[in-house]
Amino acid sequence: QVQLVESGGGLVQAGGSLRLSCAASGVIGSINFMGWYRQAPGKQRELVALITSGGSTNYEDSVKGRFTISGDNTKNTVNLEMNSLEPEDTAVYYCAADIRRWVGGSTLRFWGQGTQVTVSS
Repeated sequence: QVQLVESGGGLVQAGGSLRLSCAASGVIGSINFMGWYRQAPGKQRELVALITSGGSTNYEDSVKGRFTISGDNTKNTVNLEMNSLEPEDTAVYYCAADIRRWVGGSTLRFWGQGTQVTVSS
């Protein structure tokens, strides 16, 4: 059973910083990428940042230059450093992992339980 466990959310003032961490356990295949999504009230879940197994990264436009994603393939972990936080960054942040099963070869997406990030103005 694949589990993604997140930590690091909280309340911060605008301009502040937070670090989110996620660790995957029970991995049943090779990880194609790990990343972070967020969902604000009344809005759809959106990609914030992802990092592939090869180290390539991709960011949502509004977080470029402020957020940095990093990962450790040996530990199946991913972190998100969030700087210069804005009230618009307030959301529940979800860790995600796309895993290609060793048996069968299908790719499945797994999600963490979510962690709240609140940025006050």
